Amino acid sequence: MRRANRTEVKEFLFQGFSSFQEHQLTLFVVFFALYMLTLAGNVIIVTIIRMDHHLHTPMYFFLSVLSTSETFYSLVIIPRMLSSLVGQNQSISLEGCAAQLFFFLGFAITNCLLLAVMGYDRYVAICNPLRYPILMHRRVCATLASSVCTTGFLLSLVQTVAIFRLPFCSSLIEHFFCDVRPVLDLACATPIINDILTLIISLLAITAPATFLFVSYVLIISTILKIASAEGRKKAFSTCASHLTVVIVHYGCASIAYFKPKSENTRDQDQLVSVTYTVITPLLNPVVYSLRNKEVQDALRRVVGRKSIL
Repeated sequence: MRRANRTEVKEFLFQGFSSFQEHQLTLFVVFFALYMLTLAGNVIIVTIIRMDHHLHTPMYFFLSVLSTSETFYSLVIIPRMLSSLVGQNQSISLEGCAAQLFFFLGFAITNCLLLAVMGYDRYVAICNPLRYPILMHRRVCATLASSVCTTGFLLSLVQTVAIFRLPFCSSLIEHFFCDVRPVLDLACATPIINDILTLIISLLAITAPATFLFVSYVLIISTILKIASAEGRKKAFSTCASHLTVVIVHYGCASIAYFKPKSENTRDQDQLVSVTYTVITPLLNPVVYSLRNKEVQDALRRVVGRKSIL
């Protein structure tokens, strides 16, 4: 994409939800309610896992890390989006946009990789239970979590630097936050290397862990089907159901957002997908793990009961 008029752009302006001008207040109320539920849900999950010793296991350690990451992920996007819906300043500096993109991608990639690590945890627990305490030792879990976070933000840094080294010829972002494609569309010229880099990072952050998860669940399901008792199969499936639900929605939205051909992009469709993975997906994690997970429900009752006694 090339533009003839090249001027120094020092700030960007979000177009936001201008197509839904008459529904701005309704959108604000809905998004604000979902945001509050997301924050409350993730904080409750982290608190319960920390307070209840029954949940001091690798699976719930990774869940607490994921909930923390999802909380910060939401903080990067939603507060500014809410302020723009009530008529506040819709501009953002070049540096502010770069920072938003960096943290958004960092937490988004971290979440994708964390889900893959959680899948590995389920694979070891079900397919290799005798070695589970050794393979998923506390130190191993801490190393996996820190490695995932480091990898996520390193990939984000590479992508952000590559984008903001480009000259920009327009300042109107046809979106409600600084995402990869909307910002790249403002560049005076997008070198092929940027498109290749975006594809490589998408493959590393989405396709590779999704493939790993697919193989893991094929092995997990084949192992579960070999369990003799129906009760045993049901219990094994129940430990994976919550994680698998989150995985399908998370990777589904990410794949649509970053692998859809440019020619098929429309602003309203892009915004709908973006709302799903910035507002709905972070809420999905606490909802699924609280409503579908008996261990979390039991832990919540114990914590609440303990507080009422005190």
